[in-house]
Amino acid sequence: MTVRLDPRLHDVPMTPVSCRSCGAVVLARKSSWQQTSVQWNATASGLCRERRDAESLADRCDGGLFLGCDSMRASVVTAALDGVLPMADEPDVG
Repeated sequence: MTVRLDPRLHDVPMTPVSCRSCGAVVLARKSSWQQTSVQWNATASGLCRERRDAESLADRCDGGLFLGCDSMRASVVTAALDGVLPMADEPDVG
């Protein structure tokens, strides 16, 4: 089976973003200010305090759902504002 890569990743690839709180590094891509894709790996998941807290609470009930990390979300926004994380829907200014 052939895996087809998302052609949008050629124009604006996933970019490493480090959390300013815990140092976890994820891959992120901003299509617009309203849409962000984040890929977590095992190392980043292990470092994220908010994820560990959510998992700890989930252990006390029937499962759980990790909706996201506020600290990582803020780090991604900062990276976009600083120009470190490119925005797919914004034209190059140059």
